[in-house]
Amino acid sequence: MPDRPTPDDPTARRAELPPFRCRAFPRRTAGVLLHVTALPGPGPVGSLGSEARRLVDALDAGGFGWWQVCPLGPTGYGDSPYQALSVFAGNPYLLDLTDLTERGLVTAAEVAEVHRPASGAVDFGHLWTGLRPLLDRVGRRAATALANDGAFARFRQEQAGWLDAWTLFAALREAHGFTAPATWNDLAPDSSARDAAAALQFLFAEQWRALRAYAHARGVQLFGDEPIYVSADGCDAKFRPELFQLDAAGRPTVVAGVPPDYFAADGQLWGNPLYDWSRHTADGFAWWKARIHHDLGLFDAIRIDHFRGLHDFWSVPAGAPNAREGVWCAGPDLAFTAALGDLPLVAEDLGLLSPGVETLRTSAGLPGMSVLQFGFGGEVAGNPHYPPNIPADRIAYTGTHDNDTLVGWLAQASTEEADRLSELYGPAVTPRRLIEAVLASPAVAAFVPAQDLLGLGAETRFNTPGNPQGNWSWRLTTAQLDQLTTAAAGWRTTLAQVGRLSA
Repeated sequence: MPDRPTPDDPTARRAELPPFRCRAFPRRTAGVLLHVTALPGPGPVGSLGSEARRLVDALDAGGFGWWQVCPLGPTGYGDSPYQALSVFAGNPYLLDLTDLTERGLVTAAEVAEVHRPASGAVDFGHLWTGLRPLLDRVGRRAATALANDGAFARFRQEQAGWLDAWTLFAALREAHGFTAPATWNDLAPDSSARDAAAALQFLFAEQWRALRAYAHARGVQLFGDEPIYVSADGCDAKFRPELFQLDAAGRPTVVAGVPPDYFAADGQLWGNPLYDWSRHTADGFAWWKARIHHDLGLFDAIRIDHFRGLHDFWSVPAGAPNAREGVWCAGPDLAFTAALGDLPLVAEDLGLLSPGVETLRTSAGLPGMSVLQFGFGGEVAGNPHYPPNIPADRIAYTGTHDNDTLVGWLAQASTEEADRLSELYGPAVTPRRLIEAVLASPAVAAFVPAQDLLGLGAETRFNTPGNPQGNWSWRLTTAQLDQLTTAAAGWRTTLAQVGRLSA
């Protein structure tokens, strides 16, 4: 039986390993995972406003140096941030209405119409029927108010590489009743709708820039997420079809997913169009370079979601009922990472992996991910998620946006998992002890979902892969955000002991 670290000594299992040089995280650090939509507030969804700054204050009080979020793009059917309608645009739903009121772009009465009593969940229906029409009015008013504004003009010029396509897409989507792009005709776009879409993106960029400056002033950096694939019904596939495997009508011929794994018995059928990697390779990955450099203007580091797909990817025929029918195909591999250079990136290397994925990751000098919840089932020897095995070149997590909370996971742990947890931490293992294990690991960075810091149960799970219903809707309450400030501060001593305290 391995030695048991005592709960009052969180450094007990910290290995003395050579430091890992990490562009994304140049020093040992810790952070909290919470998507913007999950922030509390009177509106139907979390925003970039005062509650976001309160979260930054909570992280600062606790000595956490990073805030990790899910993708920020405009969402479509299914409301998933990993199926954004653009990989460049920001989601106008996240705009701070208080700021817009102060700018004179919306009235207090209009804001009151979209505010609802706090329910602890995102009201997706009200986003569509209430907030979307209001934001359309805001965009049109802002376009008029900013017509002679130099900063707005510069923004449109500097971001034209993606903004022109997005405003055209947004205007056409509205004109066609928000149907799928493959069904659109040649209806001419409304120029005022394009101006409104541009104005909303300008407002989003300004609010995000202000929030990032607020975070930096308090020693908190921002960690973003880069979904490897784009939406089949989004702007990128519509206006850059040559980059994807599409038919003449713009529909995918093959789609993305993963084979059966510990998340789903039938695999996961994501439905995203797959890349024509030969085209990307031929132009030196220009689209990818533009995308990543754009996001590095928003974030201090970026996680490449489903990093495996750069080495080999699961290709499923369009129309297949599940992901079982796919085949593995070769990706661009080292040509991709060599084209990007030395950037602050993290490789999401979860799931079943071929040996080449590890070679690609280490050759690129990128940290991978270790998730404690994956460490206690099956063979633990060589399992990088088993806490005693976590190496320095990893980002350690108690769980991700795709996992149950620690409380929920412990409640339904298998007999095998429960036995191994008891062997390592004793019979009365607690979520706090598991957070301590992650923080004390040699990993260059450690992240804890806000739900785990608060000790919340399975009812607060953010996403269940393979389940199309009930995802992405959980939100903190205002009282829980208050509690998070206290909970985060309670970890300050531990962070100092394990060398993760924010400077």
